[in-house]
Amino acid sequence: MIAGRLIALAIGYCFGMILMGYLIGKSKNIDLTKVGSGNVGTTNTLRNLGVSAGLITLVWDCLKCVVAVFVVWLFFRNFYDNIYIYKMYAGLGVVLGHDFPVYMKFKGGKGIASTLGFIIALFPMGLPIPAIIFIAIVALTRYVSLGSMIGVFSFAAEMVVAAKMGMLDDVFVGKELTEAVVICCVVAAIAIALHHANIKRLINGNENKFSFHPETRE
Repeated sequence: MIAGRLIALAIGYCFGMILMGYLIGKSKNIDLTKVGSGNVGTTNTLRNLGVSAGLITLVWDCLKCVVAVFVVWLFFRNFYDNIYIYKMYAGLGVVLGHDFPVYMKFKGGKGIASTLGFIIALFPMGLPIPAIIFIAIVALTRYVSLGSMIGVFSFAAEMVVAAKMGMLDDVFVGKELTEAVVICCVVAAIAIALHHANIKRLINGNENKFSFHPETRE
């Protein structure tokens, strides 16, 4: 049902547009789009507003996907026996709303935390592999961007393999399986694409390394 998918996508998008880092910054008269990397996600929030603000942003950016998926489940549960595909569109909507919020001229975050929420809400069994990869890379290199990109890529690859092995057949029926895998790949591709500036800095050797200490401002 196309209408159902669009409704789920819209619900997710609305939740995705609630950018906690940006709101915390505004409450402190700091516009995150004009400091540090200019991003409103967890890393730039942590660097410029401190650890507490960064953690709050991380938790909400993950949680909003869980909340959106739950709302869609409440909305559709009495209409369809299998509503998992609609929950997928809700998760995709959250990522799109976070990355491309209409009220910020479609310039939001990079979607890593919201992608983490996507995995937690929809494929928790797929979380350990990308999580371990992310932690290992950041621990070894201190490059959050590198760990994030490889982590989301590993999730997409994991879903492709799971689909090929029939591990998702009990959840998705027929063409829905292909649809679900495509959504997972799109979510990962968007996150990687939005790290284009980080990729350039990594190649040039001047990418910012992770630190718990906020940046000092004049």
